[in-house]
Amino acid sequence: MRRLLTAAFLAAVLTSNVGCFLPAYDADPAVRAKQLIYTSENLRAIRTEWERFWFLDAPDHMAPVRTHGGIL
Repeated sequence: MRRLLTAAFLAAVLTSNVGCFLPAYDADPAVRAKQLIYTSENLRAIRTEWERFWFLDAPDHMAPVRTHGGIL
């Protein structure tokens, strides 16, 4: 019986931890908000870096309307 209670207590303690052993963010709400803002800004910047790396942000030279390009 003692072994069963110890196993149940250990299971309750281990399952109460959500995710990681060490928390990803600070317990202080002000510091945690700052950390979350920095994280979201970094994730938002990934798309622009990806487009810049693959030259997707460059203008498209294949215009659907043909232009003369010379002086008329």
